[in-house]
Amino acid sequence: MLLIFGLSVFFRTVGQGDFHCPNCGGDRHYRQRVARRWFTLFFVPVIPLNRVGEVIECATCRTRFNLDVLRLPTAQQMAAALPMAMRAAAAEVLTAGDPSGSAARARAVEAVRGYGLADYDDEMLAADLEQPTDGAAEVIAQAGAQLTTEAREWFLAQVVRIALAGGAIGNGERQALHTVAGRLGMTPAHAVGVISTTEGAARE
Repeated sequence: MLLIFGLSVFFRTVGQGDFHCPNCGGDRHYRQRVARRWFTLFFVPVIPLNRVGEVIECATCRTRFNLDVLRLPTAQQMAAALPMAMRAAAAEVLTAGDPSGSAARARAVEAVRGYGLADYDDEMLAADLEQPTDGAAEVIAQAGAQLTTEAREWFLAQVVRIALAGGAIGNGERQALHTVAGRLGMTPAHAVGVISTTEGAARE
């Protein structure tokens, strides 16, 4: 009898969930799969050998990626992170200036609404101002890691406009703006450029 044997790689699913697929360009379901080499007899896996690797497979396009792809935020995660980051940034800048100023508060509410939280109002802003800012750094940094350079500039410009709504930017507010910029992942020089440009546009 002719014996047919060899080596083949087989995949086993060890987890699943939702992720942003770079190939599809949208949120998709994925399977986390482990590849292992097997000794086969008549094309049937008989003896498991070494583990070859681990991949993430899109359930829609079947493209396989390294595990690093799970670090990319889904659209749902992005939608939740941005308004939270703007709330934290707005509260930080207002606290550094005059948190009771009506014009600055109104601009802060408008900025948060612009990032998708349509029901945000002055009462919610007041609650944010009373909250400790210990978690602000992490919230803003998480959002910054998901944004392009242009999106970071736009975000910072919105925060600058909050400070400008109360008049000229004070030293405390300017320091807070640079803190926000640093958490977004921007260099000091980059932050100066965005702040100066936004101030100049406001004076025109």
